[in-house]
Amino acid sequence: MTVQTITIDLPDILYQGLKRRAEQTHRSVEIEVLEVVAAAVPVAEDLSPDLSDAVTQLTVLHDDELWRAARSHLAPEAAAEMERLHHKRQSDGLTESEAEALASLVGQYERYMLVRATAAALLRERGHDVSPLLAPA
Repeated sequence: MTVQTITIDLPDILYQGLKRRAEQTHRSVEIEVLEVVAAAVPVAEDLSPDLSDAVTQLTVLHDDELWRAARSHLAPEAAAEMERLHHKRQSDGLTESEAEALASLVGQYERYMLVRATAAALLRERGHDVSPLLAPA
């Protein structure tokens, strides 16, 4: 991994907050800044192009659109079919077409979960209380 050096001017209030965190964790301010930046910037190259695009598009949505994304779910029929195929795989095994269907459904489910989690994180960053999203349905 290559490393880039940058110089930034931070407002004193931000610097003091980072300095306090660094002292509490017995680390340098530089490491704290790196941790904050790493947490704020998704590593898109770890995602498929489709998932990377989905996550990137969320960053430009208005809050009401993010709330809808954070509350989205896999269609009940798809969830039921995924569960049925999981049970069949454990008991009888799957045909090739069933295995492909299950893989597709799992991919859809993972996409929904990533979109929901990212939308919730963006809402939290924007100052919203996302605790209702964590409550069991």
